[in-house]
Amino acid sequence: MIIPPIYCVTQEMISMKCPYCNSEELSVIETRDVSDAIIRRRRECEKCSQRFTTYEKLGEVDFFVIKKDGSRQKYDKEKIKRGIILACKKRPVTIEAIEDLISKVEQELRREGNVEISSEQLGNIVMKYLKELDDVAYIRFASIYKAFKTTNDFKKEILKLE
Repeated sequence: MIIPPIYCVTQEMISMKCPYCNSEELSVIETRDVSDAIIRRRRECEKCSQRFTTYEKLGEVDFFVIKKDGSRQKYDKEKIKRGIILACKKRPVTIEAIEDLISKVEQELRREGNVEISSEQLGNIVMKYLKELDDVAYIRFASIYKAFKTTNDFKKEILKLE
């Protein structure tokens, strides 16, 4: 098994300094999740007693997608986002909901821990979360992803939703 790169930068990995006195002697007073990928920390300098807030964000997902023809492509969040936006066109789905969906997909990819994933696996993960978000957008995405050829393909997929 290939070990994926570390995605989260912690205080131990970098030299965190007080923005007021440059001291490295800091303590964390409060930690709160802002979203799935962002952590807010309230810190206090032990030297000057000033308080400040930091935000820790997970790094970009760094892996490759293996296409159907066997070629490798670096994962592109924007490509996934464009496909989902297209599927959600004229649907009551906010851009925030789409961003959240992409965040869930990326979290699942991190949990799996693979550096490479097939385009089929990636599409299935996207469809899993899209199905929860909006049925019509799911069918639209599935029709392109699964390359529906006939109306029967649509009917079969719609019956799976019920």
